[in-house]
Amino acid sequence: MATGKVFYWLKLKVNFFADDGAIDFLMTQEQGEKYVLLYLMLCLKCINTDGELGLQIGEIIVPYDADKIQRDCRYFSKDTITTALELFKKLGLVYENNNGCLQIAGFHEMVGHATDWAEQKKRQRAKKTPEITDKNDTVDNVHTEYRDKSIEIRDKINNTVSIDTVRSTKVQPVIEEWNKLNLQKVISVNSGTTRNTLLNARLKEYGLEKVLEAIRSIDKSSYLKGQNRSGWTVTFDWFLKPNNFIKVLEGNYLDKGREVEQDGEDRKGETTDQYYARKYGIFQSNGSK
Repeated sequence: MATGKVFYWLKLKVNFFADDGAIDFLMTQEQGEKYVLLYLMLCLKCINTDGELGLQIGEIIVPYDADKIQRDCRYFSKDTITTALELFKKLGLVYENNNGCLQIAGFHEMVGHATDWAEQKKRQRAKKTPEITDKNDTVDNVHTEYRDKSIEIRDKINNTVSIDTVRSTKVQPVIEEWNKLNLQKVISVNSGTTRNTLLNARLKEYGLEKVLEAIRSIDKSSYLKGQNRSGWTVTFDWFLKPNNFIKVLEGNYLDKGREVEQDGEDRKGETTDQYYARKYGIFQSNGSK
């Protein structure tokens, strides 16, 4: 059966303004209400592009810039938009995807949709009043509505289980790897929090192994572990922010002469050949082991 046109809507939790750390921070800024309004408008703008702020022209994707956003969202100055986008990136609300476009983080959790056929049936059921004089029609209507409701509840349960299962298989290894660092412990990553949004964004963008690799590299950085002038120590939430994460992953904070393998072993300043020679007992060209 053809499903017809699909209708989309944006889903916000009742505690969107109160308990979301990023939104709460934006609201404390001088133009905070404008930043939040712009964020919601951008979410609606890219609702049909899976959260990607880009325009598909043939085989080319043109990223939205501040000028394009200002033309589409006429209520804001270019300076306001530029400042807001920088804040969104730092807070992990958006990140740059592989197409070079800004991507709304955690976008799929914020979108609901239904076909026009489903909406039409919903309206028909709402208008339908069972005729008391015809018991068979009444029973049929009740059975139909009960069946449709059961299917809807079953689908919701299945989707919830699927999402939770996938999340647990990726989040738990991240928590365990982090806690090996003997820094501030991570107890949980709760759904609906900024921490959850940031972690899922990093996992989606880089994959589980790269996230674990970045965490292991922290153990090779005296700076991140508090040996700096201010005594500052890296935290899990700081690590998950996109700009910080990529710097850690690329080894910007590693102590001089130290590299990290994916298995977490320290190379101790060795070249790659020396490292594998020591690790696997391979004789080098000069005859030494």
